[in-house]
Amino acid sequence: MIEFPILTLLVLVPAVGSVLVALISKRYPDLVRVAALVASVLTGGLSLWVLFAFKSQNADFQFVSQHTWIKPWGISWHLGVDGISLFLVVLTGVLFPLVIAGVDPHHDHKRYLSWMLMLEAGVMGSFISLDLFLFFVFFEIVLVPMYFLIGGWGYDNRVYAATKFFLFTMVGSAFMLVGIIATAVLAKADNGLITFDLVKIAENADFAASTGRWLFFAFAVAFAVKVPLFPLHTWLPDAHTQAPTGGSVILAGVLLKMGTYGLLRFGVYLFPEAAVWARPLFLTLAVIGILWGAIAATMQTDLKRLVAYSSVAHLGFIVLGTFALTTVALTGSVLQNISHGLSTGALFLLVGMIYERRHTREIAKLKGLQKVAPVFAAAFMVVMLSSIGVPGLNGFVGEFMILIGSFATARWWVVVAATGVILAALYLLWAYQRVFHGEPDDDNKTFPELRWKEASLLLPFIALIVFTGVFPKPMLNRIEPSVNKLLEHVEQHSDYRRPEPAEPVVPAEAEEAAAETAAAETAAAETAAAETAAEGEG
Repeated sequence: MIEFPILTLLVLVPAVGSVLVALISKRYPDLVRVAALVASVLTGGLSLWVLFAFKSQNADFQFVSQHTWIKPWGISWHLGVDGISLFLVVLTGVLFPLVIAGVDPHHDHKRYLSWMLMLEAGVMGSFISLDLFLFFVFFEIVLVPMYFLIGGWGYDNRVYAATKFFLFTMVGSAFMLVGIIATAVLAKADNGLITFDLVKIAENADFAASTGRWLFFAFAVAFAVKVPLFPLHTWLPDAHTQAPTGGSVILAGVLLKMGTYGLLRFGVYLFPEAAVWARPLFLTLAVIGILWGAIAATMQTDLKRLVAYSSVAHLGFIVLGTFALTTVALTGSVLQNISHGLSTGALFLLVGMIYERRHTREIAKLKGLQKVAPVFAAAFMVVMLSSIGVPGLNGFVGEFMILIGSFATARWWVVVAATGVILAALYLLWAYQRVFHGEPDDDNKTFPELRWKEASLLLPFIALIVFTGVFPKPMLNRIEPSVNKLLEHVEQHSDYRRPEPAEPVVPAEAEEAAAETAAAETAAAETAAAETAAEGEG
């Protein structure tokens, strides 16, 4: 029986949709929009199918599709999804139709939508690829449409920002390509043939310590650029500031997650010994990124640039949890990937709506918007509080798990990183106060209230922010088994051991009471047994 190739369709549907949109004549703009929306909605529906069909207690890769592609080189079309990648697939499937349906590029819709769908195919393929060469292909596919989206539909300095994004990513990709080829050559399969199969290499390859560390860093550089991790983050504020609203939402929502996901899937999983060895470096860079991003955000006068720097800080927390290497911290990191994608993506949407109304993002020129647009202000408040990490919203759960879970193995890094939480509240609340409080001046008195179309676009974001903040258990149940399996793999292939949970400290009085209770229960049981024996003799 041939299983339904659902993961293959997750890639092919948007890819084919992109080609079809490109082939439709510009004389039929409505048909272009409908075709793009149908392709993205169908992909989103398939991602939800994967979510509901996923077996939560199964830590292995599911819905696996594997077919030989380039046999002499050991390259295959190998796709699979586990608890670590599941919700990134769903987030990708949900974000793209929302952006395509709700964000207007203002010109040249045909090319814009074609690039968007090609971008979706590349992102989706990156999250489900289990072949190193195939992953590299999808990783590079993402670069091209994002470059053209920033350069073609961005703001005044869009060409500079797009070029900077392209060059940074290409340099990182060059390191990864060398690492992929070297890994495949050095980790030959049992029959002596080269293989690019991620699972085979991770489970069977036995690299020398120094070799594994060099290979790890070849991959890590590419992913550190994509996260981005300090000090390779300088392309991100420019890219976010100059990208169109739809591009910023996708960039924050899923593109940056290719970096954090890559560190976990292709860094920690492929080279566990090297990842353990490099932990202090990555923990330090993560904490510096948290503080640097937060401090830089407090100094911004452009609202969109402020949100961009907040991403640097939030992604630092995710890297911190990744290299803490505990179940709680790693689960929190995977969860925080999704939370950040929702909250920061929604923030960029709201900032884009402000720009559409006022044609400025300068905080000093925005004032008193709460008086004239209270519903808009309320929506901004909910999303902002999620980004801060207020309990009851999704930003709290992952961040709290990262800090608690990391404390056992990275105590002093956590102490420093915790100040980033305080700084996040500082710069976001300060920005909200400046923009929404006070009396509106003449330029802001006519600021329009949230429209129905905009509300329908924001509602799924806010609903997911609240639901996953109040009830994260379904997500945690699906993430944790795969995280535990990954950590077991790390322990098997390195000298790292997870810290054992501490025994609870029992006060003397409670200990005595417990002993007396146990003695009484034992005496009662002995008496009952004696009575039963006596009745039997009678």
